[in-house]
Amino acid sequence: QVQLVESGGGLVQAGGSLRLSCAASGRTFSSYAMGWFRQAPGKEREFVAVISRSGGVTNYSDFVKGRFTLSRDNAKNTVYLQMNSLKPEDTAVYYCAASIAPTMPTTLMSYNSWGQGTQVTVSS
Repeated sequence: QVQLVESGGGLVQAGGSLRLSCAASGRTFSSYAMGWFRQAPGKEREFVAVISRSGGVTNYSDFVKGRFTLSRDNAKNTVYLQMNSLKPEDTAVYYCAASIAPTMPTTLMSYNSWGQGTQVTVSS
């Protein structure tokens, strides 16, 4: 398993931007599809985006499509989530996760390792 550490969260006004980073330990980072999930207070954790092992393919949930961009740098063992045009409903704890599955999963159960989460708060 890889160890994951997220950073980059914070407080931003609606319409603003944040970039989240997720740094992974270990030498097999490129073997994992990397996903982001989020959990708002009182709600279940939900899928946000996933990127393939090579970084060539991404998949986004409908509610972030066109606003968020997921990328990765396998040389730095890091994945990035660029979040633009943020809305108050984007407020949540954002979690990075790694999956050894050969596909690009969107379900929680498909992920083997999780970070501790980083808080994103968008004010109106």
